[in-house]
Amino acid sequence: MTVEQNVLQPGGAAKHQQTFLNQLREITGINDVQVLQQALKDSNGNLELAVAFLTAKNAKVPQLEEATYYQTALPGNDRYISVGSQADTNVIDLTGDDKDDLQRAIALSLEESNRAFRETGITDEEQAISRVLEASIAENKASLKRTHPEVWSDSPNPYDRKRQDNCPVGLKNVGNTCWFSAVIQSLFNLLEFRRLVLNFNPPANAQDLPRNQKEHRNLPFMRELRYLFALLVGSKRKYVDPSRAVEILKDAFKSNDSQQQDVSEFTHKLLDWLEDAFQIKAEEERDGEKPKNPMVELFYGRFLAVGVLEGKKFENTEMFGQYPLQVNGFKDLHECLEAAMIEGEIESLHSENSAKSGQEHWFTELPPVLTFELSRFEFNQALGRPEKIHNKLEFPSILYLDRYMHKNREITRIKRDEIKRLKEYLTVLQQRLERYLSYGSGPKRFPLVDVLQYALEFASSKPVCTSPVDDLGASAPASGTLPAQTSPSTIEQQGPSSSDVPSTSPVQRSVIHKPFTQSRIPPDLPMHPAPRHITEEELSVLEGCLHRWRTEVENDTRDLQESISRIHRTIELMYSDKTMVQVPYRLHAVLVHEGQANAGHYWAYIYDHHQNRWMKYNDISVTKSTWEELERDSFGGYRNASAYCLMYINDKEQYLIQEELNKETGQILVGMDTLPSDLRDYVKEDNKRFEKELEEWDAELAQKAQQEKLLSQIPRAPAPSPAPVQAGEPEYLEQPSRTDLSKHLKEDSVQAINKALAEQEDRGPEAIMDMAIKLEYTRLLKLAQEDPPPECDYRLRHAIVYFIQNQAPKKIIERTLLEQFGDHNLSFDERCRNIMKVAQAKLEMIKPDEVNMEEYERWHQDYRNFRETTMFLMVGLEFFQKKSYMEALLYLIYAYQNNKELLSKGPYRGHDEELISHYRRECLLKLNEHAAALFESGDDQEVNNGLIIMNELIVPCLPLLLVDEMEEKDIVAVEDMRNRWCSYLGQEMEPNLQEKLTDFLPKLLDCSTEIKGFNDPPKLPSYSTHELCERYARIMLSLSRTPADGR
Repeated sequence: MTVEQNVLQPGGAAKHQQTFLNQLREITGINDVQVLQQALKDSNGNLELAVAFLTAKNAKVPQLEEATYYQTALPGNDRYISVGSQADTNVIDLTGDDKDDLQRAIALSLEESNRAFRETGITDEEQAISRVLEASIAENKASLKRTHPEVWSDSPNPYDRKRQDNCPVGLKNVGNTCWFSAVIQSLFNLLEFRRLVLNFNPPANAQDLPRNQKEHRNLPFMRELRYLFALLVGSKRKYVDPSRAVEILKDAFKSNDSQQQDVSEFTHKLLDWLEDAFQIKAEEERDGEKPKNPMVELFYGRFLAVGVLEGKKFENTEMFGQYPLQVNGFKDLHECLEAAMIEGEIESLHSENSAKSGQEHWFTELPPVLTFELSRFEFNQALGRPEKIHNKLEFPSILYLDRYMHKNREITRIKRDEIKRLKEYLTVLQQRLERYLSYGSGPKRFPLVDVLQYALEFASSKPVCTSPVDDLGASAPASGTLPAQTSPSTIEQQGPSSSDVPSTSPVQRSVIHKPFTQSRIPPDLPMHPAPRHITEEELSVLEGCLHRWRTEVENDTRDLQESISRIHRTIELMYSDKTMVQVPYRLHAVLVHEGQANAGHYWAYIYDHHQNRWMKYNDISVTKSTWEELERDSFGGYRNASAYCLMYINDKEQYLIQEELNKETGQILVGMDTLPSDLRDYVKEDNKRFEKELEEWDAELAQKAQQEKLLSQIPRAPAPSPAPVQAGEPEYLEQPSRTDLSKHLKEDSVQAINKALAEQEDRGPEAIMDMAIKLEYTRLLKLAQEDPPPECDYRLRHAIVYFIQNQAPKKIIERTLLEQFGDHNLSFDERCRNIMKVAQAKLEMIKPDEVNMEEYERWHQDYRNFRETTMFLMVGLEFFQKKSYMEALLYLIYAYQNNKELLSKGPYRGHDEELISHYRRECLLKLNEHAAALFESGDDQEVNNGLIIMNELIVPCLPLLLVDEMEEKDIVAVEDMRNRWCSYLGQEMEPNLQEKLTDFLPKLLDCSTEIKGFNDPPKLPSYSTHELCERYARIMLSLSRTPADGR
């Protein structure tokens, strides 16, 4: 495929030039192709001189008028051109005298790269792909030798790997290949592309020796890709292994280095190889006509570059594949496209005399599948490495491209002029509005309407005839002295004096110094400043003016805001008329990257056009998703995840997503019926192997069950049965380990009975019981209404306090009190026994319709959960203070989860959520630091221990921190933990450490909020009510004496 342009250079030189430009762009951080070309031209192709030119202290960037700016396509760059590139104002200029060492290192690096190219004939781009592919295969082979199960090891139970119904099939990560999975799944779910691959027949001469390197590389790859697609269609496995296809890619190049592949480069190469494979077939089948390549028809389009250079107009037609877009500085996809379609000054396009220059791009032919490559990386000179751009960039599910079509260029230019005019007017209005909203000439500014309101309030305040300074001076002591005595009347007159002490005693006392903020303000001193001299007429005129001015300002502000809103709306609807919504493209796939520029994890959101839902393809995991989840993970500006590639399809070309039909019956073909016969046989064989795995597993389980049955027939000593417990009381009173709780309630009951007997000694047992219950309820109500410090939680003392604070029904409280006084522990004394019997009799008299027993049990179960949550929290905090973070974590996790469930029913059902969240978060951060330190040690045993901590403790907890988007501190903590591990990727380390790190990182970087199952809750010790309150108070007091670490 060639680019139609005015000047063509030999392909080999152009290819070398493209390689040099890529190197210059990566090292200097300069994205403007014309600037790089000019540097290369001025240095006569010497990369060392080109780098020196670009990094020289006094180097000047070529002006827009230079001729090189208008070479919109690189000569010979026949597939992927830099479209709409702009000099990024945020790119750091590599200048300064102190950069000599860096400059020499860059020059040496480039010279080494040139020598390697001259010796091997392999470009850096090809070497980069080779490095990652070899790393992927080596990782996969090494995983077979590992004894400790890592992230992507297969479950020994084949039923865990069995496909459920017709769920989509995942792809196994065979080591650093999440990028491969994301791209392949996006293409596989394009049904037209899938059909092209599945029905690809190798050319007849492919059976002979390959004629060239392309055939040697591409045809075997197509064979393995067909097999892989066939397994994705009809496999009975939950996920399949792509190692053979990846190995074919690896064999295409030669390199010994390893690094993670940039996914956009891989996609370029993948489409290149597919295009070459189909081209071989097309050339064989052509019949005297120019062969048509289905890959070209599907993925490539054309645009027209229209421009003016020094007053002379020019036009170039160019072909494009993936369309690159800059992200930095733009808020949505249309802004990116507008910037990419216009370069330089374009006013001269309609003028014959102007010397200004510029160019526009107009699509003349759009591909059925349009892919946008979002540039989210830039070089940070201070850090000496590329950085990821995390800015938010919105994109629509339906994209209308009419405004960028060549056929609509006249109307688009009119609309662009109108938008430009509106934006200029909008800027003026916003500046006017800002003057109203930020009024004043000093550093602090306020809304003008508030300033007028404050002036109105000041003018309307009660006037005072004397100066407040004079008042204070008259009553204050002399400087440097403090009166020993003062009378109450004097204290009242002093107002807000620093020696103010109110007194009710007629006896004079020494004045106690108190802070000014604690002084009592006399009632005759106004709370606010007020005018001292103003007449009624002056006040009336001033109030009238201020009222009128305030109304005028409010009206002006409202009019400006409404005008601004109308202009925004007009701009938004500028392209919404019927003539500009005729070229709709629907979002098909979003490829997402999470992490930093040097490392991260890839996955894809792909739209199921037949089920009308989004699916998330994350290596072996394929799950249902939503547009909201896609927005959160893809727009950017939130966490470290963002889209780097958008795949849109022409919404009018239904063949792209249309199911295949049986030519005879007209029925839709599904599953294995869509496969050619050779692939159908291949999948059947693989399914037979998997079914054999299932049978072997079933046989193994049956054998184990038989052995267990035989062992169970051997007589054993009977296990001791648990002691019986009393019924009819709440569980927290039933448990044998909680007998002190009943004892505690018994003491409260006896005290209430003794008080009732003292007040009504001559009354009968029923009256005494009623009085005792009333006294006990009054005591508990007082506790419930108090506001104690955090270390004193009265809810732990009695369930009634918990019920009152949470507004339990009256009947629930009454029955709970009756059960307290009907407890069998009160039978030790004749008087108490009589009251116990009365209470038990009243309990029996309660009818089922009077108290809802299900509701009663729910309230008591909530109280049991509250006490259990308290114990989880208390034990977790005790372990935390002992720096036993591994032991503390599980207690704090269960404390937070149980507490959150309690708080969902009411604000007083549980404990302070922020407190538990803080220590849960701190515990994870401490463990992460410990695990990282073990990893850094390099010792095999310590490294394994560190990864066990991460895999078994920290990684399962991350979804708990990410599930609530409002917990900003939790999200920041997760990013800190991930960044700590990602930072290792740029460091040199032993191969075995690199292997374990790349195996572990995808699981750490998975931003799924699906909460996995945890271990059983840790066993809680037995505490009496007294012990629980005492230990809880002790731990909470210790926290108040400890720095909160930002809590």
